[in-house]
Amino acid sequence: MADFTHFNENGRAKMVDVSEKADTVRTAVAAGRVIVNAETFELIRSGGMKKGDVLSVAQIGGIMGAKRTSEIIPMCHPIMISGVDIDISLCEESHSVEIVATTKCTGATGVEMEALTAVSVAALTVYDMCKAVQRDIEITDIRLLKKTGGKSGVFERK
Repeated sequence: MADFTHFNENGRAKMVDVSEKADTVRTAVAAGRVIVNAETFELIRSGGMKKGDVLSVAQIGGIMGAKRTSEIIPMCHPIMISGVDIDISLCEESHSVEIVATTKCTGATGVEMEALTAVSVAALTVYDMCKAVQRDIEITDIRLLKKTGGKSGVFERK
């Protein structure tokens, strides 16, 4: 258990104390994909989904998710996010919605969970808005692409 930071000396869950860590600028980029069929893809692209503009609503949902990360991930610190940007694009070849979220803060802990939550909530929003026309939608490939700042420095997925 010594290698896991979220356990105390008795093996019980704890929130890591970051009070001694220096504030640094921290960024994170995460991505994910929502795979739909051709009919659903065309409804998303054309704006024909009955619930409205899927991509705009998903973008707002992702931003809202990033801001509420500490409320849904048990050991996540509430942090002052200084920016969230979500890029959502359509890939016709794979009939997918591609989501990339970038988060930023200045603080003692990173924003990776906020970026991952932003992607997850955006993807779930796409699912929610499209489920009336397709039940077998797939949410895939949610992953951290890059993070900067803090003692551990830069991570970049190869």
